[in-house]
Amino acid sequence: MFFKASRTYSRDIWLTVAMTIAMAIAFGAYVKSEKQIDRANDMRQISFVLSDQLRQSSDELTRMARAYVVTGDTRYKQYYQDILAIRDGRKPQPHEYTHVYWDLVLADGQAGQAGSSQAIALLEQMRQAGFSAEELDKLAAAKANSDSLSSIELEAMRLAEGVGPGVPAKRAKALQLMHDADYHRAKAAIMRPINQSFELMDRRTAEQVRDAESTATRFRIVFILFVLAALFMLWRTYTNLRAILGAPAEEVHSHIRKIGRGDLSGEIHVAPNMAESVLAGLADMQARLKVIRRESQQAETALRTGAERLNEAQRLARIGSWELNLVSGQLIWSDEIFRLFEIDPDRFGATYEAFLNAVHPEDRDAVNQAYTDSLANREPYQITHRLLLADGRIKWVQERGESDFDATGKPFRSVGTVQDITAQKLADAELRIAATVFDSQEGMMVTDAQRVILRVNRAFTEITGYAAEEVVGRTPRMLQSGRHDQSFYRAMWETIQRTGFWQGEVWDRRKNGEVYPKWLAISSVKGEDGVVTHYVGTHFDITERKLAEEKINDLAFYDQLTNLPNRTLLLDRLKQTMVSSARSSSYGALLFIDLDNFKTINDTQGHDIGDLLLKQVAQRLKSCVREGDTVARLGGDEFVVVLAGLSVDQEAAATDIEYVAEKIIDTLNRSYYLGNLAHYSTASIGVTLFKGDGTSVDDLMKQADLAMYKSKEAGRNTVRFFDPKMESAVKERVSLEEDLRQAIEQKQFLLHYQAQVAGGRLSGAEVLVRWQHPQRGVVSPANFIPLAEETGLILALGRWVLETACRQLAVWTRQPEMAELTVAVNVSAHQFRQPDFVDQVLAVLNSTGANPQRLKLELTESLLVHNVEDIIEKMFALKAKGVGFALDDFGTGYSSLSYLKRLPLDQLKIDQSFVRDVLSDPNDAAIARTVVALAQSLGLGVIAEGVETELQRDFLASSGCHAYQGYFFSRPLPIEDFEMFARQA
Repeated sequence: MFFKASRTYSRDIWLTVAMTIAMAIAFGAYVKSEKQIDRANDMRQISFVLSDQLRQSSDELTRMARAYVVTGDTRYKQYYQDILAIRDGRKPQPHEYTHVYWDLVLADGQAGQAGSSQAIALLEQMRQAGFSAEELDKLAAAKANSDSLSSIELEAMRLAEGVGPGVPAKRAKALQLMHDADYHRAKAAIMRPINQSFELMDRRTAEQVRDAESTATRFRIVFILFVLAALFMLWRTYTNLRAILGAPAEEVHSHIRKIGRGDLSGEIHVAPNMAESVLAGLADMQARLKVIRRESQQAETALRTGAERLNEAQRLARIGSWELNLVSGQLIWSDEIFRLFEIDPDRFGATYEAFLNAVHPEDRDAVNQAYTDSLANREPYQITHRLLLADGRIKWVQERGESDFDATGKPFRSVGTVQDITAQKLADAELRIAATVFDSQEGMMVTDAQRVILRVNRAFTEITGYAAEEVVGRTPRMLQSGRHDQSFYRAMWETIQRTGFWQGEVWDRRKNGEVYPKWLAISSVKGEDGVVTHYVGTHFDITERKLAEEKINDLAFYDQLTNLPNRTLLLDRLKQTMVSSARSSSYGALLFIDLDNFKTINDTQGHDIGDLLLKQVAQRLKSCVREGDTVARLGGDEFVVVLAGLSVDQEAAATDIEYVAEKIIDTLNRSYYLGNLAHYSTASIGVTLFKGDGTSVDDLMKQADLAMYKSKEAGRNTVRFFDPKMESAVKERVSLEEDLRQAIEQKQFLLHYQAQVAGGRLSGAEVLVRWQHPQRGVVSPANFIPLAEETGLILALGRWVLETACRQLAVWTRQPEMAELTVAVNVSAHQFRQPDFVDQVLAVLNSTGANPQRLKLELTESLLVHNVEDIIEKMFALKAKGVGFALDDFGTGYSSLSYLKRLPLDQLKIDQSFVRDVLSDPNDAAIARTVVALAQSLGLGVIAEGVETELQRDFLASSGCHAYQGYFFSRPLPIEDFEMFARQA
């Protein structure tokens, strides 16, 4: 019965497959017939569109001729000729050629590009589209009548041409030609055959649609019949399959899954007539597996007991065992090896390579070589090596191993042991360290409890000049120099007896009689009973250190490179000069001198050449001042000069100082010869006067430093005197910075919106940040934006501006009159260079719900100075999400066309500095036209900012710029006023 059911099931399967193939063929034929209906409808639509183009072109010709006769505008005549040329196939049809095309052309002033490179006559298009001969005759008659009407229109346009006193009469006659009864009859003669062709096309295409629908209905019936037959075959196949399985498929599948999981519980019940079924086979398999499981559990219990005993023995001996299967590559470790290696068994890869990874990197080659040589020589091996544990600790192990070989001499298994010998290694190391320490560079001496010398090291003999045999058996008193009395030694030994240790500086005598200083440390060694058994003395010759200390004391107040006073000595002398100035009522002066561009010579020629320059500058500075004045080096390329004992009159003192400063500048400007290099250098000098009037040293240094930076700002190589206004400006800047930080925390900012107009309509707005300070009032962006850039606060401020602008965009999307507006947000270079800038922008868009296609980020050219590749990558990432980009202040900064063509920009922004004088300055006018031409060539939009007059707007429009921003349209407005302006616009 089982085999009969199997044969029947196999036959039904093949019949079902054949039925499915036939059903697929029938379905394909049905789908093809349905597509015939679509093609018939498409042909119907194409026919009506082409016929309508003949009517449309006739209407456009009439409208263009009448407009030309009335206005005299030559554009209408040109468009008339273009329409004729397109219809007759002498000119390609424009892109998106529809009934509103010429209205758009008249509005924009520019015709669109051709839709294809091939021109084709309208009648030829109809012939290719499959029009019947009768339909073509009707349309050809309409075309001929339209051409006849064109002769009347051309005649009327010729009458309207020219200038002079007779033109009005001619135009009146031309208008009469365009509106009399003959003209209207000719117009009607065009429409009649077109309407007749419409009726013919309607009948033809309707018949084609009916035929296609009839064919589709027949194939649909055939497909349904095949589906019913396939369902019957599937039912028969299911019946035979159940006979083969012996039970429902769900029950069989459940038993298979249960056995697959290792669950052998329960019984599988097989019907009497299903002894040959799949279910019966599963029942037999289950019974056999139960027997195998019982036998396996008994074997596992015996193995587990043996393994536990082996692991316990290995743990006590601290020796682990391993086995490597050279055929499968599997490595088996005992539990003791895992404990020794401190590796989690669940994380171990169980391969030879994983074992090598646990070995110290410096020992891996030796371990691998020992094992390889063992395989090659068929000999056991033994090696001591280190393990590198996960936490960085090191263990020492001794490894033994040997291998088994088959009859052909090929190794198939390796076994071995690993023993932890870290404690032994550490003990050996301690012994070696002790021996090494005793033979170190420090002299060492060991005595017994009675202070009799037992042993000295090599360093002791080198320091004292005594050989070991000359001092062993004697006491350390033989080394005394006589510089210390008995009370000194008595106090030293009292301290040793009390604390067990003493150290200090001692003068001793060498064998040759030389007295020298040494650092002596004496420790007592006690036995287990606490009684002193030995003394250990450590001697260190400090002669060189003494000399070095003297040298250090000599150099503590001088710069080592230039030998000038350093900062410490400078401040001391400055204080003395200030005291002297207060006592004598005479002025003193502090000159802060900084070399210009000193970093360049260090970077290009090296620090050695830079040091040569600093030495020569120091010598020249000393030659420019009096003996009682001070020249000091603060560090780097900064020098300070203190002038003392100047005049009691401020103006006279200032004159003397100016003379000295100019002398310094003149001297430092002369050529320097640095090896084979001729070098020219300048300096910037800041000067402050003092008269012991209570000003602190730190304040004087700050004042001179401020004056020096003013000298830098003035172009370098000059002198500037400290002005109290400098200090107040710095304090004002610090105060403004603190207020700016609080303003960001307290959200004292608000956004104004300045309209952007394109094509005569409002297209969007640029957001401009304003600071409403509680005490200062409205702070100009020109004052706080540069400060925010310098201090890095622009990051937080820029993030707030972006979030606020995007939140407003999201609000506008719910207002139909505002939904199409874009918002332009300025982004600083500091913001854009943030590694996560793209994520920041996308996070803001996501949190606010703003449409990224309505957001435009305005970048300045300064952003392109550094790391352009990173900028391009970030721009493309945001561009992919729909965010637009405009290049702000174009032409005022760094303009690289090679980078510009790679940037995914949407718009260039003409800077207002060019727009302001575009009517009076030919250069600005040329720049504006060039920017427009460049944008058009790159396929970019262009917008001009700072448009304040109608004449400026008209000039830009004539140059091809049709997008504007400026006071002519609107000032920057608060959000409420801007929304009112937008609704009125």
